[in-house]
Amino acid sequence: MAQVSINSDYSEWASSTDAGERARLLQSPCVDVIPKMEGEASPGDPDSGTTSTLGAVFIVVNACLGAGLLNFPAAFSTAGGVASGIALQMGMLVFIISGLVILAYCSQASNERTYQEVVWAVCGKLTGVLCEVAIAVYTFGTCIAFLIIIGDQQDKIIAVMSKEPGGTSSSPCFLSVVGTWYVTTIIIIKYIWPDKEMCPGDILTRPASWMAVFNAMPTICFGFQCHVSSVPVFNSMRQPEVKTWGGVVTAAMVIALAVYMGTGICGFLTFGAAVDPDVLRSYPSEDVAVAVARAFIILSVLTSYPILHFCGRAVVEGLWLRYKGMPVEEDVDRERRRRVLQTLVWFLLTLLLALFIPDIGKVISVIGGLAACFIFIFPGLCLIQAKLSEMEEVKPASWWALVSYGVLLVTLGAFIFGQTTANAIFVDLLA
Repeated sequence: MAQVSINSDYSEWASSTDAGERARLLQSPCVDVIPKMEGEASPGDPDSGTTSTLGAVFIVVNACLGAGLLNFPAAFSTAGGVASGIALQMGMLVFIISGLVILAYCSQASNERTYQEVVWAVCGKLTGVLCEVAIAVYTFGTCIAFLIIIGDQQDKIIAVMSKEPGGTSSSPCFLSVVGTWYVTTIIIIKYIWPDKEMCPGDILTRPASWMAVFNAMPTICFGFQCHVSSVPVFNSMRQPEVKTWGGVVTAAMVIALAVYMGTGICGFLTFGAAVDPDVLRSYPSEDVAVAVARAFIILSVLTSYPILHFCGRAVVEGLWLRYKGMPVEEDVDRERRRRVLQTLVWFLLTLLLALFIPDIGKVISVIGGLAACFIFIFPGLCLIQAKLSEMEEVKPASWWALVSYGVLLVTLGAFIFGQTTANAIFVDLLA
């Protein structure tokens, strides 16, 4: 790797005393962040992590798969059928994988270990602040989607439980992981052996317009967005090398693609254009197997909500401390009260909005645009800045190719974000 000098002067963004200046997603923003010293383990050290390559694959798959898969059949309907839905996902997969590799490369170049820290170090203060704001809004919107899913499923689960009492309990975390796979399996089985009372709507074979295809992008971006959590996973590996990481994310995305395609294709072909934005709502209430799938999804979102809330609150806390210009040592006494207040306000606002938003499709259409920022725009900016910071007098052809690819990522991401956000505002929210 060429020698890189990326914002190496910490005084440029004053991070030595203000913990909010570089608040970590996976660490409380009230823990003082100290710049890495020369003797500290770097991402390239063999002993810098404990996660095996296979373990990293499954961690990335777990971070990628989630409640967003419920909206994939509706996304296939929006895209205009199976062929266009598959083509869109396959085309997006190239950029999704490359974005994950770029983040690993920039993590090594900057010696940073979380998504927003990489953006801060590589792209500077302004882009770093925008990244943190985007993370806060994205996690807030995802929490709203989770509460909508719980509301969608609980009534039908109660109806089944009143007829089929009893049940078992186990580890929530394990069950939440198994749940996403179970949902896909049930949707495939119900397509092969459908219930007699299920009548599909029109099965579209082509999109109504090219814009309709792009309207399915928020769901795909939301479903495949694991980039924010990818940087810590990369740095937790025993041998965090970019080449190895490329194989890890390729395998993980292929697995995720199989799950999403199985759900999207079979769910769409089962119900056609009549499919609900939350596909499980399209199945009969009395179906016990589907009721178990609903329970798995609820369990998954219940265990994911606190994690997303913590990530969002950490970023909000960092932004607040930076705005006040207050070192963390002077604010410890008020941190607990502020944390309780932030948690209460976060939960009440997400609950209130979930009560008035009719389906997860409208939420995903908004936050899917932000997911495109994490997949396209920020990795593209990081790649451009990282290559511009390389100290080489003569730029080889590969340098120009990578800079051009970074520009392509930023341009494509800006288009997806603008188009999907405008469509979400004027079609979904104001309709």
